[in-house]
Amino acid sequence: MQRYHRLNNLIGWLVFAMATVTYLLTLEPTASFWDCGEFIACSYKLLVPHPPGAPTFLLLGRIFSLFATDPTKVAVLVNTLSALSSSFTVLFLFWTITILAKKLVLGRPGMHDDRGLEPTPPQTLLILGSGVVGALALAFSDSFWFNAVEAEVYALSSLCTAVVVWLMLKWENRAHEADADKWLILIAYVMGLSIGVHLLNLLAIPALGLIYYFRRTDKATWTGAVITLVVCSIIVGLILVGIIPGLPSLAGSFEVFFVNSVGLPFNWGLILFLVLFFGLVVFGFRYSIRSNNRVLNTALLSFVFILIGYSSYLIIPIRSSFHPTINENDPEDVLSFVSYLKREQYGDRPLLYGPQFNAQPIDQKEGAPRYARQGNKYVVVEHKLETIYNDEDKMLLPRLYSNDPNHIQQYKKWVDIQEGTRPTMGQNLSFLFRYQMGHMYWRYFLWNFVGRESDVQQAGVLWPTGAGKNGLPERIADSAARNNFFAIPLIFGLLGLFFHIRRDGRNALIVGLLFLFTGLAIVIYLNQPPIEPRERDYTFAGATYAFAIWIGLGVLGLADLLRPVLKADGLRGGLAVALGLLAPALMAQQGWDDHDRSDRYNSVDSAKNLLNSLAPNAILFTNGDNDTFPLWYAQEVEGVRPDVRVAVLSYLNTDWYIDQMKRDSYLSQPLPIGMEKKDYVQGTNDYLPFVENPSVAEVNLREFMQLIRQNSPLLQVQTQSGHSLLSFPTRKFYLPIDTVAVQKLNIIPKDRRGQLVARMDWDMGRGAIEKKNLVILDMLATNNWQRPIYFSSTVNTQDFMNLQPYFQLEGLAYRILPARDPNYQPQGGDEGYVAKDLMYDNLMHKFAYRNLDRADIFYDENQLRFPANYRDKFARLAQTYADAGDLQRTKEIVDYCLKVMPDKAIPYDYYTPQLVEPLVKVGEKQQADNIMDTMTNRAQQALAYYSTSPTSGLFDLEVQLQLLTLQSVYRAAEKTGDRARATKALQLLQQYYPQ
Repeated sequence: MQRYHRLNNLIGWLVFAMATVTYLLTLEPTASFWDCGEFIACSYKLLVPHPPGAPTFLLLGRIFSLFATDPTKVAVLVNTLSALSSSFTVLFLFWTITILAKKLVLGRPGMHDDRGLEPTPPQTLLILGSGVVGALALAFSDSFWFNAVEAEVYALSSLCTAVVVWLMLKWENRAHEADADKWLILIAYVMGLSIGVHLLNLLAIPALGLIYYFRRTDKATWTGAVITLVVCSIIVGLILVGIIPGLPSLAGSFEVFFVNSVGLPFNWGLILFLVLFFGLVVFGFRYSIRSNNRVLNTALLSFVFILIGYSSYLIIPIRSSFHPTINENDPEDVLSFVSYLKREQYGDRPLLYGPQFNAQPIDQKEGAPRYARQGNKYVVVEHKLETIYNDEDKMLLPRLYSNDPNHIQQYKKWVDIQEGTRPTMGQNLSFLFRYQMGHMYWRYFLWNFVGRESDVQQAGVLWPTGAGKNGLPERIADSAARNNFFAIPLIFGLLGLFFHIRRDGRNALIVGLLFLFTGLAIVIYLNQPPIEPRERDYTFAGATYAFAIWIGLGVLGLADLLRPVLKADGLRGGLAVALGLLAPALMAQQGWDDHDRSDRYNSVDSAKNLLNSLAPNAILFTNGDNDTFPLWYAQEVEGVRPDVRVAVLSYLNTDWYIDQMKRDSYLSQPLPIGMEKKDYVQGTNDYLPFVENPSVAEVNLREFMQLIRQNSPLLQVQTQSGHSLLSFPTRKFYLPIDTVAVQKLNIIPKDRRGQLVARMDWDMGRGAIEKKNLVILDMLATNNWQRPIYFSSTVNTQDFMNLQPYFQLEGLAYRILPARDPNYQPQGGDEGYVAKDLMYDNLMHKFAYRNLDRADIFYDENQLRFPANYRDKFARLAQTYADAGDLQRTKEIVDYCLKVMPDKAIPYDYYTPQLVEPLVKVGEKQQADNIMDTMTNRAQQALAYYSTSPTSGLFDLEVQLQLLTLQSVYRAAEKTGDRARATKALQLLQQYYPQ
């Protein structure tokens, strides 16, 4: 037995080493897009990220970051946490597969202790070979590899799942021993820790419960198995509802009662709850010992160890109470902490019963109160409003629930529905099976084990028969993410599944439940809307892990199929293992180029470039996620431009965020917000509707803000529910400008001083002012131009409030100045007066474009959006110099743009034709023609493909981008007098636009 045991350990660690080397070689060296920048920053300084937080991940990330020799190494070290988590997941998967494979090879299916059995050398080869194949198949699978090379929670979450499954199988081998329950308690502790990473790990509980039932029951029945599943599902629900938010919610109720009703000081209700709670736990332990109730004692121990692991969440309110620079939702007391855990800021989706998309609200009722401390009591500042619908407008398992017009349009792509009519249950289930399960789960599953068409969002599965590239657009045909595994991993997985069911039904059921609960069950729970901002395959890492078990067992199934042909056990096992290794080898070969992020710096460079666009002590308004999180990373970790205050527009709709903006942050003074807390507390001035007053032609912004602060009756209107709220009486606003004071500030460039205005006039152009807009208006009225105020150029134009005539483009951001651009045209598309000398210095000297010229680096769809933004700014700058007659500098700018972002590395985008006119003016007609021809041909090829594709409706965005490209080429050709190219572009537009 010792020989097999040593080999099992040795091969396992070799597989671990192979996975680790792979992930370290392909690791992103800095913060990637989406949540990674936020997680790295929050790990580095133990800040408070978006709900529901990930404290276990943050604590481990902090430990890894301590080894950084300088701040620029922090990101790669926190990314390494994900890499090592993933390679340890591969290790534990290997050992899990060998445990299951040993039962099958030795012909001892079911639940029992087989540690004393020594396999023969051919059997050992087969067992360990199946473990290697399955573990490496997971290691090189698309979604799992993606999670392994960036600082996100899914790699660590997968590790927790792999550990608890392995621990449960270790317990199963030792269940007869007197101290076997210690393994169950360890599992409970890992479960508790995993809550501080992600809740996905809890979905393994039903599978673990079945292992317990089958091992501890002499005569197990299917009725007993079903009862076990029900009990385990209840346990999952109790943890999700009763422990995670439930215990803090109960503590919050104690706190409010004892403070408000009994008159105790703050936090005494919480203290009394803890005393009572731990008293009950101690009583439970004493009772279990006196009654010699082992099951109750083990359950209580498990409960306590779950709480010990869950206690990592205490870091959230503790750190929040110190008011750190990133402190989302400000969960510093037990009541706000509960709101944080429940993710209340994201709203709810109906799960089992709720309204369909055409449901008409009939009423609203006040839901749970939201408390805030005022004086020595908790005061209700608002009630969460709950919309009431008629019962006939509700349905079971509502999937077609969103009344967002964009979502309704997307629903129609999947289901034949009509607005104004209630969807049938058949249509509802059709959307569930076709979109939520088919497109948003099975498509991802097949990406990992069959092949993937490209990195374009909504890309389909690349089947073995679709390997050809004829007729495909370059964007798809040449994508590094176009991976074809010829369905070999899928075939091995299905072979392993059928072999497992036939030889060991109970263990196959356990793996099947793990696959089901971490896959399709999540689909039901998430109830995804009909369109997402990005692909969500990372959510189903647990199902990928489960299927990899069957890929490994597929080696045993293949060996069994070879038995009639090859009688020699060693030869048969060796051939099966060799053929099985084709699956991970092909996955590694196909996936390496699109998962290799080792030289990508685009995300952080874009953040630094944006920050370096700004004047000292600036205020910058941004969107969320990709616009903001890299900025947070750059400021918090690398210390880039700590004088700049980044203000996230979506967060400015909340009172807690406005409070934070009114505090110091590093070198940034508080934002110039004149409103007091009473003016923006949640539930107050959340939005101001436009209620026209014909006697008010225009309104002075400063006077308007004064009326807001006074809660003036002049602005008050009544709602249908009888509540009063403030409104605005006209869309036309103006702001008087002290031109003498502005001139002394020297903020207007010399060539623009004639554009300085005595007052700024604009039309709000909207039916309501949200709180975020009110904050911006307040700052404009209060700031007196003391601090530079910018909008990121990627902000939605609806948030500009029609202030564009007063924008100045200085890099990647628009500065608001009391100088009106005389050439601004609302329909022109070019926003912001180009401060050409300032912008030239930024784009040509200050900005970094690391590795955007390297064709060997894969830039996926998200990565390509920011270089497009650069090209737009280069083109604007070049055109400005060309219009000014400075052709030498125009040529310098265009040449530099094409040098740092050549087409071979960053394919031309729809902004690129803006370079054509400057190129022609500097005598580079051939290069200009090449750009137009290249882009026209690509657009023609792409539009021809999408117009005939059966899934063309899913690629509306791609079609729109190609049409924009043709429009851009047409305008460029028209401006340069190239009638032939203009005509061709126009003809293609006319051919495809109606479609």
